[in-house]
Amino acid sequence: MLEGRRLSEVEHASGGSTLDLVPIGAPQFVGALLNGVLGCAAVIDPAGRYFYANQDYLDFVGRPAQEVIGSTVLEVLGESVHRSYQLVMRDLFAGKTIRREGWNDYGPLGNRYIEQTITAYQLGEGPISGYIAFSRDLTDLKMHQRELIERIEAQNAADAYHAVIVDNALDAIVVIDEMGAVVDFNPAAVSIFGYSRDEAMGQQISELIIPISLRSAHNRGIASYIDSGTTRILGRRLELEAVRSTGELIPVELTITEVKLGAKRLFAAHLRDLSTARQAQAEIERQRDALHQNDKLAALGSLLAGVAHELNNPLSIVIGQAMMLREKSLDTPMAEELAQRSVKIEIAANRCARIVRSFLDMARQRKHQRDIVVIPELIHNGLELLSYNLKSSGVVVETDFPDDLPPLWIDGDQIHQVIVNLVVNAYQALEEKTDGQRRIRIAAEHVPEAQTIVLRISDNGTGIPSSIRSRIFDPYFTTKPQGSGTGIGLAVSRGLIESHGGTLELDPAQGPGGAHLIVRLPIVVPDGDSHLRTPLKAENSPGGIEQSILIIDDEVEIADLLADIVRKIGFRAVVAYSGQAAKICLKQAGLSIDAILCDIRMPDGDGPSFFDWLGKTHPALAGRIGFITGDTLGPAAGRFLARSGCPVIEKPFTPGDIKRILAALTKAGADV
Repeated sequence: MLEGRRLSEVEHASGGSTLDLVPIGAPQFVGALLNGVLGCAAVIDPAGRYFYANQDYLDFVGRPAQEVIGSTVLEVLGESVHRSYQLVMRDLFAGKTIRREGWNDYGPLGNRYIEQTITAYQLGEGPISGYIAFSRDLTDLKMHQRELIERIEAQNAADAYHAVIVDNALDAIVVIDEMGAVVDFNPAAVSIFGYSRDEAMGQQISELIIPISLRSAHNRGIASYIDSGTTRILGRRLELEAVRSTGELIPVELTITEVKLGAKRLFAAHLRDLSTARQAQAEIERQRDALHQNDKLAALGSLLAGVAHELNNPLSIVIGQAMMLREKSLDTPMAEELAQRSVKIEIAANRCARIVRSFLDMARQRKHQRDIVVIPELIHNGLELLSYNLKSSGVVVETDFPDDLPPLWIDGDQIHQVIVNLVVNAYQALEEKTDGQRRIRIAAEHVPEAQTIVLRISDNGTGIPSSIRSRIFDPYFTTKPQGSGTGIGLAVSRGLIESHGGTLELDPAQGPGGAHLIVRLPIVVPDGDSHLRTPLKAENSPGGIEQSILIIDDEVEIADLLADIVRKIGFRAVVAYSGQAAKICLKQAGLSIDAILCDIRMPDGDGPSFFDWLGKTHPALAGRIGFITGDTLGPAAGRFLARSGCPVIEKPFTPGDIKRILAALTKAGADV
């Protein structure tokens, strides 16, 4: 409604006549509609001066009404916008409606992205009487890529009222009478709510778009306002739910304005569908949670890298010294007993090493490195990793593997990770079981007609409720208490299985009690270019010629152990406890080095910097250096190894590992 101050301003700017603004002769109706539009609205006379501007428009330009009404577009918005209006004047004079959006220079307002509709209106048979412009400032939405655009196609309206205002509105406009019957339903409302205009006209609004839970309150509110004239709804922006023709509830922003046409009272509702905006907000929240989980995983990866490095060094010493002790004890009175004890030490240390390596493989998330893998052996390794937790939880694991199960061409580390994830989920679920035996069963089956191996992993726990069965593979979905799980185990496992061409799913024929998962993996034959990763063939040091090996490691025990192994193989060992010390050794006159074994992480001159120095000062030796490391998880170490192309052995190592790498390095030196 044009209020007193605004009406006087409009009358002054237009020479005091506003009664013939629209054909229906109702300035209050126009003002009410334009004031209720969820956006900017302005009326401009043929001379380019503002005849009317609603409050949103005044807020947009940042000026009071007295500075806008009667001023020109050039004065209010600047030269660039003024020129853009001039370019479309010919089309407007021809009676066309201009719809446009894009970036433009709005003078003091800066560069803005505006969506706009401009329509010329004509009174009677005379010339164009002016222009009505609807606009929305979408700059912030564009800048944050959350733009919500509603395009409304203009229809051939039956009268000038719809052509000028209602049919071109960007939001739904629904007009009802005092009895709640729909008397207007614009194209945007048709698009949002799914009813045609003919279907909506005459229907009770409460039966059309108001949810059942709100209908009583709506009817009471209208009746109260008709009787008393008091309301808490009119003129306010509200967010609530509306219902579509399909029964779907959607969030909407609503403004209701009262319109009086003589003795007749109407209510115009302007509605904006917030579904897209709410979905965008929900997606932002989901991505924020995902980023938080990724940060936790990154921190876990860094922790694992540090733990691996700290554990693999002493494990290398334990394994190496146990093997050396067994060999040294031969032909001694206690040889058999010492050999048995050293074997037990070596087995325990190797088990610790496998646990560390499993953690690293889970954190690396590397590309497939396929090899021939026997599934029963892979599963037994996973169960060995979890043996302590399974025993301490009182869980009995049953396995059923046929003898003729064919091997698979897969990435064993990644499928091992899947097996561990599924078994961990099973025994954690069984911890809630308070009666009877806790049992996990793992069975494998060869399906020749499908060229597939099927794994079935089941437990006798409480099972998975039907209400969440469809969600358990969703990332970050978990039923565990906060802090007890990330919700990514099953999602990652399914991704790894699918990347191998297989499937991971709940057993659709699952009976009551327990969880039953099925893993299907295709039996793939390696192509002609694929080959197994074969170990280097060990060769003895050339007879009669003692070759020198430079050993570089800041851990004294590791360096000394390597020296013992190197000497036993038949080489001469030269030891340096840092990269800087190794440089001094190589500068000594008369010292000939045939190959180098170097640690990567050292405080006083690390492996990468020593390798770069070697390439400049001793290029021949740069092709005869191998690296020994307790961790290749760190991105810097991974990039260096890829760049250098040098062979690498991960700690803990065995004398056989050292023999193989030295055979390759000294052979490379002999071929130069």
